[in-house]
Amino acid sequence: MMAEQWLLCPVCGNKTRDKIREDTVLKNFPLFCPKCKHETLVNVKQLNLTIIQEPAAKPQSR
Repeated sequence: MMAEQWLLCPVCGNKTRDKIREDTVLKNFPLFCPKCKHETLVNVKQLNLTIIQEPAAKPQSR
């Protein structure tokens, strides 16, 4: 049986809605976190997550 795991948000560390297996390969994948509302570009290969682009700071509203 293949190992599976949830992709975790690199900003807040919570589970996202995406699950990966050992043979999953993602390049320039826009990973969105429903909890912190950040989107981060990532690469995934053999269950290893690499961050390409950190989310930009959100402007404060007045």
